[in-house]
Amino acid sequence: MIRKEKISVRQFCLIVAIFAIGTPILVIPAELAAIAKQDAWIVPLIGTIISLPFIGLYVAVGRLAPDKTLVEKLEWLLSKWIGKAVILSFAFFCFVNSSELLYYIGNFMSTQSMPNTPLLSLNILFALIIVMGIRLGIETLARTAELMFVLFIVLFIILVVFVSPQIEFDRIQPVLETKMNSLTWATLYFISVLSFPSFVLLMIFPSCVDRPKEASKAFYKGTIIGGIVIVTIIALCILVLGVEITSIQTFPSYALAKKINVGHFLQRIEIVMAIMWFISIFYRLTFYFYGAVESLAQVFGLKNSKSIVLPLGLLMVAMSLVVHPNMQHDIEYTHAWMPYGATFGLLLPLLLLGVYAVRKKKL
Repeated sequence: MIRKEKISVRQFCLIVAIFAIGTPILVIPAELAAIAKQDAWIVPLIGTIISLPFIGLYVAVGRLAPDKTLVEKLEWLLSKWIGKAVILSFAFFCFVNSSELLYYIGNFMSTQSMPNTPLLSLNILFALIIVMGIRLGIETLARTAELMFVLFIVLFIILVVFVSPQIEFDRIQPVLETKMNSLTWATLYFISVLSFPSFVLLMIFPSCVDRPKEASKAFYKGTIIGGIVIVTIIALCILVLGVEITSIQTFPSYALAKKINVGHFLQRIEIVMAIMWFISIFYRLTFYFYGAVESLAQVFGLKNSKSIVLPLGLLMVAMSLVVHPNMQHDIEYTHAWMPYGATFGLLLPLLLLGVYAVRKKKL
């Protein structure tokens, strides 16, 4: 039996918000600018609204058995052997995504700030932080999220205020000139990045929240907060950098932070964006990794999942070095993400609700 820790509704809301922000604030502006051009800022606005029904789907799955985690629900609804097979596939999904995020961290550090440091060393250092966080438990991570979210918002405000003088509104004109099919594709891609990963949070929702009924509102609220932050970042990238520069940058929002220049005195403080991204990606990576750990613990019937945290952490480091052999593979994986993410973020929750409905009808 997996031990369930308890966190507050407020802590869960902040975890959802930071998890939603995750990698998108640093990487996704380039993808959306390449597809939707100057209308890229509209995409997350529409996408966040459309994402809410997906959150409603996850809330519905969470309510099926409020005292059970996601992996416990899988075995409960899909039978022992089918459930274990699905849990293993979910563990693989979480593990690959956590390894990919670790790759992004190492790639960012080695290309932007520490080019002479071996990629392996950077990945090991960050992986040790993830391992330590998981071993300390969800309650500790939740309390830390309260502190980190305050720091994140302060840095976010600093970024917005200091970059605002360089805004040029003609860079988003003409509005809605992008073809509808391009706008639709960009919106679907954004939804897949914002919403589908949130399915992983069913590992703690609502079983680990002290007031499960109120946690549902926190799920929606956290997603909206994350969406607002992403909308703002993408809009600033377009308004300050322009469509062309945004679309060709690997990390557009980091390039945005480099534009801060107050009286030729306060400048080159792109560390602001780096810290914001480290905070958000830490929580997304941590909960992906947590999903992998708890899934394997459920499959193998381990009483204490912490015993496999370190070995799995070492495997994650190894996987992060090969998950994307080159940038072309990274680009191809990005294109394949939507159907892959939809398998767990859309099809699986619909399957669980369908099975539950059939079983309930038979009873």
